[in-house]
Amino acid sequence: MAGKILIVDDAAFMRMMIKDVLTKNGFEVIGEAENGKVAVERYNELRPDLVIMDITMPEMNGIDSLKGIKMINKDAKVVMCSAMGQQAMVIEAIQAGAKDFIVKPFQADRVCEAVRKVLG
Repeated sequence: MAGKILIVDDAAFMRMMIKDVLTKNGFEVIGEAENGKVAVERYNELRPDLVIMDITMPEMNGIDSLKGIKMINKDAKVVMCSAMGQQAMVIEAIQAGAKDFIVKPFQADRVCEAVRKVLG
């Protein structure tokens, strides 16, 4: 069930942490993107099974990027990451088609749980 995953976050440190958690738990990270605009391009190019994406980013935020990815593939699986206190954005992300969300600072087991749940 090891799916191919694209990690999107403007902070290189966060991408590295998420990648570390995922690879240690048997998932394959096939790409990274530093903003929403690059995320849509990478999604189109790599066609991952799952995208883990930050909501707040420069260039294009996670919600707009999610919408862009959904235009490429309406069945795309995206899990959003957000800091505490961004409930309104989380609701907007779910309405735009996000499958789940992880609150930062996140627990490693919560990341894996979300990924397993979404990938089924």
